[in-house]
Amino acid sequence: MYRMNKNYTTRRIVGMTAGIFILSLGLILFKLSLMGTGPSTSMVIAIADRIGIDFAIVMVVTNCLFFVVEWIWNKKLIGVGTFVNWFLVGPLASLYERGIRKIWDVPTDFGSRLLLMAAGILVLSLASAFYQTANVGIAPYDALSITISEKSGRQYFWCRILTDGTCVLIAYLSGGIVGIGTLVCALGLGPFVQFFSKHIAKPLIY
Repeated sequence: MYRMNKNYTTRRIVGMTAGIFILSLGLILFKLSLMGTGPSTSMVIAIADRIGIDFAIVMVVTNCLFFVVEWIWNKKLIGVGTFVNWFLVGPLASLYERGIRKIWDVPTDFGSRLLLMAAGILVLSLASAFYQTANVGIAPYDALSITISEKSGRQYFWCRILTDGTCVLIAYLSGGIVGIGTLVCALGLGPFVQFFSKHIAKPLIY
């Protein structure tokens, strides 16, 4: 069961904020690789492309829906990090993308796309290490699987598979990109997050 330490410190807040800024960059590196992004992000991007608006807006709106679940059934997961993730990740990612495309012709060959995805793995893992180590609130989407697990008594792993799988299905049906990047985000970041948490995030925050 998740337990949040509500004794906020400056280092924890700074660590969480740094994680959000890095996380947004990691999402865009995955997006530019054209190999798929994390399940929830793939869904958001697919819906945004289908209806023709900036994905940052769709991300904020979908987080509103996820937050309703968090607010009604699992208020203990809510902290300052919840709101920072909710309102900053999408707009920051959109800003990063516009800036990158202005100064760089994003390569489309397979090798370069693979390198972009690899960079995205490292950046996203570092971001997750900071955000999780800071422990100042769970993002609305991440809270969804935790809440389902706690309320149903099912293992968290299977509840996460359920929420991620649903997002991937919606992304696919909406014409989005579902690829190796999606699979890596869903199942393969753990060892990298653990490494960055131990050697970078924890020493800096605590």
